[in-house]
Amino acid sequence: MERFKIGDKIIYPNQGFGIIEDIQIENYYGQEFKVYHIRIIANDTLVLIPSSSLQEIGIRKPISENSINDVFELMKNGEVDVTMNWKGRYKEHVDLMKTGQIQDLAIVLKSLYYLNKIKPLSFREKNMMEKAKELFVTELSEVSSLSSEEIEKKLFDHLSCCFKEGTSNIDS
Repeated sequence: MERFKIGDKIIYPNQGFGIIEDIQIENYYGQEFKVYHIRIIANDTLVLIPSSSLQEIGIRKPISENSINDVFELMKNGEVDVTMNWKGRYKEHVDLMKTGQIQDLAIVLKSLYYLNKIKPLSFREKNMMEKAKELFVTELSEVSSLSSEEIEKKLFDHLSCCFKEGTSNIDS
């Protein structure tokens, strides 16, 4: 399991980019716990998480700058697997968002971007696409020398390229 220290940048699934501000040993019901104090940058919220829960929640270090091109290549390849059953698709996307992995966010973004091109998205899916985009752009802009605007433009350039020539697998 990853060990973090004060000042480390982290990714909190579905919440976004954060920084470990403090690590304290706290006593609850006679037991001592190591508790991480994490500041979520997007909304300036401080969350306290026991070290025993870090892995279960999926807290991880951001991707390396070297991995950015791999992520954009994933966005650019024309393959997307979409189920047209709204309930199944939504549950699948929620599960992918919960992992907090950048590749899973990319899959959700590609799928919803593609669906949005062929039919209007539901309110929930529009919100999910916006949240996935926000998490994706924030992480990549934090680990690269590019601004959020540049990352977002590159993202949509890759997605547009993806679906000009790409293939899709749509299940009914």
